[in-house]
Amino acid sequence: MLPLPTVLEPLVLSLCAAFTEPTFNRFAALCVGAILTRGRRTVTGMLHGAGGMAPGHFSDYHRVFSRARWSLWPLGKALATMVLRLVPDGEPVLVPIDDTTAQHKGKCVYGKGCHHDAVRSTHTHVVWRWGHRWVVAAISVALPFTSRRWALPVLAVLYRPEELNRAEKRRHKTPPCLARQMMAVLILWFRSRRFVFLGDGGYASHELASFCSRHARHATLISRFHGDANLYAPPTTRKRTGRPPLKGAKLPTPAQTVARSKRIRATVSWYGGQTRRVELVSGTGLWYKSGEGVVPVRWVHVHDIQGTHRDDYVYSTDLSLSPAQIVSWFTARWPIETTFQEVRAHLGFETPRQRVAKSVLRTAPCLLGLFSLIAVAYAEHLR
Repeated sequence: MLPLPTVLEPLVLSLCAAFTEPTFNRFAALCVGAILTRGRRTVTGMLHGAGGMAPGHFSDYHRVFSRARWSLWPLGKALATMVLRLVPDGEPVLVPIDDTTAQHKGKCVYGKGCHHDAVRSTHTHVVWRWGHRWVVAAISVALPFTSRRWALPVLAVLYRPEELNRAEKRRHKTPPCLARQMMAVLILWFRSRRFVFLGDGGYASHELASFCSRHARHATLISRFHGDANLYAPPTTRKRTGRPPLKGAKLPTPAQTVARSKRIRATVSWYGGQTRRVELVSGTGLWYKSGEGVVPVRWVHVHDIQGTHRDDYVYSTDLSLSPAQIVSWFTARWPIETTFQEVRAHLGFETPRQRVAKSVLRTAPCLLGLFSLIAVAYAEHLR
């Protein structure tokens, strides 16, 4: 085992269950190298950063990602367990879910596709990039050395283009499908916890809302909503024969309700760890989508009094939450965007040059997990 700092050693050892002993020793050396090196986080660069702490032939370290037999799921469970210790028992666990595109060009790169880059795009200009699209689930925690919450990644799944899934005879999964898979895994691993999943517009799907509604004891979804959503009242009558009705009378759309309702002022938690005065309009209804049934939701229209942010609609699958609480938790989603920026700047998230399937599927999630490991280690150091 490598000579590690006292605070880091138990955290790294908690990951050993995912590996055999030789592979774990090489993996730990690569983690140290990824922290110490500067520039590209290729395997060669990480070995250079680790120096004498990485004994043996260099090809053994390349095989850790490309050929060794180990799985990311046990690694993700160990990392999530580590991060959840920073969230007090009984407190809802905020889980921002979003995707990010890592540029990676080349003819023979596995899983590469042309994806929309939300960071570089604006409302009037759309940017597309060749590379990998990663769907990431993070846990939002309050750390002692910062005034705002941090989003620490625990799970990451590669979105494979539809043509690749067709060639490999695999069922195609959209980003919301991958997000639902990570939600289900977290609920299965930690049944005593209550999760509040936070999604942007790309995850404001009826499918995810229906999943969280079915698992309401363990999960709540808060995401963006649509001003023209189809909302219905609960059914008031029951048929004597045939299938019972799913919905009642048609309700006005959220936009129509906002136009004729009085706004209520409230103070909510805002982006950047601040508070802000806003005007809210709220309502409830059964969100209907043809072929997928209905989901009870509480929607909220948010108007920023200062005018720095455009008006927005958000919704929650938990009808008992207050409108101010829904908005406060939705704005807690933003730290995951900061995490993506910092992983690129400090851990070279876009710099690995792996091409084969196993290396591609493993390297980026490990760099995201390394960000969480460093943050937890520093938080433990300050205790």
